Amino acid sequence: MPLTSPDRPPDPVRQLSLFGAEAADPSVADLAGLLAGPGEVSRMGGTARLSIVLDAAWRVHVLVAELSRRGVAATWEATADGRHLVRTSYASTLAPLALAWLRDPASSVDPASSVESAGEVKRPPAGFHLNGRRLRLWVAAAGAADPPGFLLRLGAADEHCREPVGAALAAVGLPAVLLDAQAGGPAYRITGRRRLARLADLIGDRPPAAPAADWPAVP
Repeated sequence: MPLTSPDRPPDPVRQLSLFGAEAADPSVADLAGLLAGPGEVSRMGGTARLSIVLDAAWRVHVLVAELSRRGVAATWEATADGRHLVRTSYASTLAPLALAWLRDPASSVDPASSVESAGEVKRPPAGFHLNGRRLRLWVAAAGAADPPGFLLRLGAADEHCREPVGAALAAVGLPAVLLDAQAGGPAYRITGRRRLARLADLIGDRPPAAPAADWPAVP
């Protein structure tokens, strides 16, 4: 983290942000930020795994490191279209995420059941919220500069997620516009100097592997 000059007062926003990436220690629950974006979760018995396709190699480095900080091992491989698949092993520590996020479309399956259903869809649990740690993972996996704004990409088939995820963004001071596929989405687009500064403050310092152009920065 850059050192602050003794002649310059500390940034009060970064000091007082209760939702920032540095406000608490990393935890497995932070991985909900990947599921808010294009991440997928599947379960098998009492275990679950997360997987996500990334469009750039730097994202692989950052995401694998973030997973490791949370005690989650991951592997990656190239896809046929030149992208990168990051995937964890099935682990019991990831089961709570799957239980919270996977729902039967007809709501006829008990979400606490350990039986996997082929018809399950990803949907944020009641009370879903975002914070700096979750947003940081989302940005690392699927954030993209879109001057003068910034995009947070969504899963192509995750229609059930879009409204609650948008509400969670607004709740942390990041109201955003939902873009459809024709407009370059599905993604939420954040615009405005104050909102972009808020996003940058919440997610913390840019990882060394991330290009400066692809990481929000406080103006």
